[in-house]
Amino acid sequence: MIEITNLEIGYKSKGKHNSVFKDINLTLNAGDLVGLMGDNGIGKSTFLKTITGNLAPLAGDIKINNKPSSQFTAQQLAQLLSIVVTEKIGGFNLTVWDVVATGRTPYINIFGKLTPEDEIIVTKALEQLNLLPLKDKLIDELSDGQRQKVMIAKSLAQQTPIIVLDEPTAFLDHTSKHHLFATLQQLCAEQGKLIIVSSHDLELMKTYINRSVTMAEGNKMEAL
Repeated sequence: MIEITNLEIGYKSKGKHNSVFKDINLTLNAGDLVGLMGDNGIGKSTFLKTITGNLAPLAGDIKINNKPSSQFTAQQLAQLLSIVVTEKIGGFNLTVWDVVATGRTPYINIFGKLTPEDEIIVTKALEQLNLLPLKDKLIDELSDGQRQKVMIAKSLAQQTPIIVLDEPTAFLDHTSKHHLFATLQQLCAEQGKLIIVSSHDLELMKTYINRSVTMAEGNKMEAL
């Protein structure tokens, strides 16, 4: 569960606060597939980066399972939250398997070696996104859509109770979009995960989500 109280989000630059959105009060529960909507530039990505700890809040409180998010270590947060963004990454000669396996980093031992159980989890994540036939392919050789699916598989391999996806369908074809959302819906229903997805695709949102959060001008947020 995530409980947000009087949250203000934005950026700190040269000692000044650049506010993007404020007065956010919201509670999100396990099992929710939440659709985050709003116009471009309204602050959706900033909001997602803030609740996942990638940006510090300008004001207000964020609690995860009744504990302030600031009290978690980076490793503890990585075991609770995973995030997928649309930014392109370089592969540095990594294979699809290598990238998805990095999702196990918060759990591996000091020798950095995957256990047989870790390998099963990575394989399962690849299967869920229909990526197993590409496991030995270099990430830099993939299409944008394939690469996006790899980053989503990495998040699934991380096995966090909370998953955050910022425009995850941006590079996916129609069939892959629906397969992804059906997979997310299944994870919420069967494993009780809290999944938050930002998207402009109203058809997908209407079909799959069970909660919506809309950000609008004037710091107006509507949660249904």
